[in-house]
Amino acid sequence: MGKPEDQVIEVLQKSGKPLTLVEIAEQVGKPPKKVFSLIRKLFESGRVACDHQNHTYALAKEQNVA
Repeated sequence: MGKPEDQVIEVLQKSGKPLTLVEIAEQVGKPPKKVFSLIRKLFESGRVACDHQNHTYALAKEQNVA
């Protein structure tokens, strides 16, 4: 994973709660469109989970284990 993906993972780890796309984008300092493509890659690789009802993202369960 490149640095931008790692930034998204780090933001989700530090938050301790699911975040919206806009919240993640603000913390990473990138446009939501760019962050969405990063999140999609992380989702496809099983590292990020999506709550479609609340439109939030969090680390996948196996990622929460330190």
